[in-house]
Amino acid sequence: MKKKETSSESGGKLNRSETVSVRLDQKLRYLADLAARKQRRTVSSFIEWAVEQSLREVKLYIGSGFQGDQDVSVEDEANQLWDVDESERFVRLAIRYPELLTHQEQETWKLLLDSTLLHPARSRRNNVVHWDWGVLEDMVFPKLRKHWPDLTAAYSQGMPTARQWVEKMESEVASGSVYPKLAAPGPKKNVPLQPVQSFDEFDDDIPF
Repeated sequence: MKKKETSSESGGKLNRSETVSVRLDQKLRYLADLAARKQRRTVSSFIEWAVEQSLREVKLYIGSGFQGDQDVSVEDEANQLWDVDESERFVRLAIRYPELLTHQEQETWKLLLDSTLLHPARSRRNNVVHWDWGVLEDMVFPKLRKHWPDLTAAYSQGMPTARQWVEKMESEVASGSVYPKLAAPGPKKNVPLQPVQSFDEFDDDIPF
């Protein structure tokens, strides 16, 4: 039997999967075992396969079917919602499906919005919020990854500490230390005007 690699033995590689405890009643456990035998799988492999199959059936959005307005399943949105970075996964979910956020995630999302850290990619037109995904991916997400640990740490210490983090981040964004290229331009310097020469100051000699 092959020994399972630990993080030290595998050079710090990430595990291929995570272990999730699943409680099944006796009947369902027995039937899952039969299904696994039929497919020549282990029960855990069968459950993983069954979950993958179910992602096609769970709908994140129910379309009208009119003019291309189709249903959207979890599988359809997998590439848009998944990222190896926790902070980016969180923002992708909050923007696309805010109704799926837990209460804790809703509070974190509110703090993040108040911090103005996401503002370079956020705009409002006709009272509708729009997101520029190019700006999010190229400019905002790298900054978010840097500041995410401080946000989660502040939130874990209670809302007063979290609000202090928000005020600190607002100040840094406004000062241009987070997004230097977006800093408000300073007052224009007064450049002295050069005196305009009159016709009398030009040389009277004609060079031809």
